[in-house]
Amino acid sequence: MGAQPIADNLFTDDNMTALVGARNKQTGHIFFPLPLTENDDIEPIALASRGTVWTYTVQRFPPKTPYAGPADPMNFKPYVVAYVSLPGQTMVESRLTGVEPEDVKIGMEVELTAIPLDPDAPADQQIMIHAFQSV
Repeated sequence: MGAQPIADNLFTDDNMTALVGARNKQTGHIFFPLPLTENDDIEPIALASRGTVWTYTVQRFPPKTPYAGPADPMNFKPYVVAYVSLPGQTMVESRLTGVEPEDVKIGMEVELTAIPLDPDAPADQQIMIHAFQSV
């Protein structure tokens, strides 16, 4: 078994090329993530794979439970968490990858990718999460 997404309804396909969002059929409002429970007023939609950083912060210490990633304070590496604005759709809270915290800029263009929740886990046990990287 290879790398698997952290949730079955996170990505539109096995290649993890787009996130699954939701649209309210009555209002047209788009949001993320897709609710886990069925609702006749909500339909799944593929979200844009590119957007811009609306705002961000740096996670400098291991998050509390139920965080499932590496939490050893001695080995923890700070990471950037951003709200990414997907044009004409919604905002997605996500990690940013491949960029140092001091290089992140509000308004920078980013694109969807998938990264391992725990990079030190064996390849056949990798759990993948969504992230965005600089374009």
